[in-house]
Amino acid sequence: MKTLVTANQKGGVGKTSTLVHLAFDFYERGKKVAVIDLDTQGNASYTLQEFRTGVVASNFFNGGPFDVVNGEDAPGMALIESDAALANMETMSLSRAGEHFRAGIASLAEQGFDVCLIDTAPSLGVSMAAALIAADYVLSPIELEAYSIQGIKKMNAAITNVRKANPKLQFLGMVPSKVDGRNPRHGRHLEQLQKAYPQLIIPASIGLRSSIADALASGVPVWKIKKTAARKAAKEVRALADLVFTKMEITA
Repeated sequence: MKTLVTANQKGGVGKTSTLVHLAFDFYERGKKVAVIDLDTQGNASYTLQEFRTGVVASNFFNGGPFDVVNGEDAPGMALIESDAALANMETMSLSRAGEHFRAGIASLAEQGFDVCLIDTAPSLGVSMAAALIAADYVLSPIELEAYSIQGIKKMNAAITNVRKANPKLQFLGMVPSKVDGRNPRHGRHLEQLQKAYPQLIIPASIGLRSSIADALASGVPVWKIKKTAARKAAKEVRALADLVFTKMEITA
C-alpha cells in the first residue's frame, strides 16, 4: 500500500479538493482507496460521506480499533472520517502519535487497501507530523498569493525534519492551485516559484474554477458535473491525478 499526505500550513489553498479528486480518480482506476481525514473542519468527510466506515480518525492515535472492513474484502473506497477528538491529539507526544499512526497505516495495508490518502489540518501540528512520519509521499497544493508563498520555506523545513524519522518520505512537489490566468500577479508569482524551486513545482496546475466547488458540495468529482465550464477543470484535475499516480508507482 502506498500512502500520500496532502499538507500545507496555510488554509484555503485547495488541499482537500486535491485529495478528494485523487481519491475519486484512483477509485475509478479500480484501486482500493482508504481516505483519512485529519482536518477537524471535516471537509473531505463531507464530500466522501457515502463511503463512511464508522471508524473515526482519532482512533489512529489511540491504538485502535483499525478494522474498517469487518472481515470482508476491502471496499473500493473507505472513509476514516474526521471527529472532534482529533483536537485532543495535539497534546500527545509526537513519538507516541507517530508510533500509533504507523500501526494504523500498517493495519490498513493488511486489510487489502492499495493506497491511503491523508488530508491534514492547515497547521504544522502533531497530527500532520505523525501522518508524514507514516507516509511514503507528500504533496503540497499552494495558492499563488503572498501569504501562501511565504509559508513554502516552513513547509519544506518541516518535511526535511520529518525525513530524519522517516527517510523514505518523498516530496512530490507543490501544486499551483486556484490559479487565475487573468491575474497578472498569479503569473508573476508562478514564474518566481518556478525559478526558485524548479524541481518542486509540479507541471500540472489547477485553475480557479467554481465547478470544483460545485463538485465538492455535491459529493462527486468535477468530471461528473454536467456543465461546459467543468470540462477544463476536469481535464486539469485528471492530468494532476495521472501525474501523481505515476509518481507514486502504484501497481496493479
